[in-house]
Amino acid sequence: MLNSTSITELVKTIGRSLGFQDIGIASINLEKAQQHLQQWLDEGRHGEMSYMANHGSKRWRPEELVEQTRSVISVSINYWSDRGFDPWQLLEDNRRGYISRYALGRDYHKLMRKRLQKMAQLIEQEIGSFGYRVFVDSAPVLEKPLATQAGIGWIGKHTNLVNQHSGSWFFLGEIYTDLPVESDVESVDHCGTCSRCIDICPTAAITAPYRLDARLCISYLTIELKGSIPLELRPLIGNRIFGCDDCQLICPWNRFAQASSEPDFSPRHGLEQPDLLELFSWSETEFLSKTEGMAIRRIGHEQWLRNIAIALGNSSAAGPLKEKMIAALKLRLPTVISSPMVTEHIEWALAQLDSNPSAAH
Repeated sequence: MLNSTSITELVKTIGRSLGFQDIGIASINLEKAQQHLQQWLDEGRHGEMSYMANHGSKRWRPEELVEQTRSVISVSINYWSDRGFDPWQLLEDNRRGYISRYALGRDYHKLMRKRLQKMAQLIEQEIGSFGYRVFVDSAPVLEKPLATQAGIGWIGKHTNLVNQHSGSWFFLGEIYTDLPVESDVESVDHCGTCSRCIDICPTAAITAPYRLDARLCISYLTIELKGSIPLELRPLIGNRIFGCDDCQLICPWNRFAQASSEPDFSPRHGLEQPDLLELFSWSETEFLSKTEGMAIRRIGHEQWLRNIAIALGNSSAAGPLKEKMIAALKLRLPTVISSPMVTEHIEWALAQLDSNPSAAH
């Protein structure tokens, strides 16, 4: 049997050979993270994400989730795709919608889970059988605190994980294991006095450094929230139809971001700069077909229409484009009669366009 240092080196060598950018070993002491989580839950900042309060202490005690766990292998994989366009210009484009960059390609869950499974099997081939279980956002796992303890990055003021060599455009995955390996050195916070992510947030969801109120976050509103989006927040969403990246786009550390080498993370169906009217015309069948294998699919067709209706209502389009948007909204109304939620948001969008002086022709 190899010693702990040799096993650690083997784990990282195998991980890098499989395309993971960073691999680290985390301890299973998550007391600080547990306190932060509990306060967040007690304040109700998780909104309707009730699953965040489930499973009790299994979330911060890995050995309860998977018996005999002694350490956690944490990995990251880049997803940033540089297609030569400016995301900030896209956010100002009346014709187009903005989709969070992580969701433009294939859903990462299956890809990473298979690769982590292969990683564990390759380790087994070298050292013999050991206990493990792989996770990719699929269980009560505090992945960001674990990644911090594994030296992969620090939790920034926007609450995303940041790496000083590659920014924050990456996914995380874990292997819970009973291997006797030493933990890596915990990452150090390098946010300093910077507050750009706090200042840029459209809805002021980052209420203080390292404090996020999910109920205000556009990613939560467009993805996790299943019902009606609060009236006062709709104008602030702009043309963001699935998630929001503003806090990452503004982060200085993302100047070091490297484009992903994973073909599966390349944008599909032109969704990196999509036409709002085209997306709004999709039937449920088209939506399911064109988002097959993508994270977008999980919100369903009704939420998709709800989000696009808000983007259309927020448009400052004038002349023929405004008229096309009004016509598209009116045309859709009879088809969503069974969905009071979508109907409400379409009617709101029509009222917005009708009252928008900059959209007059």
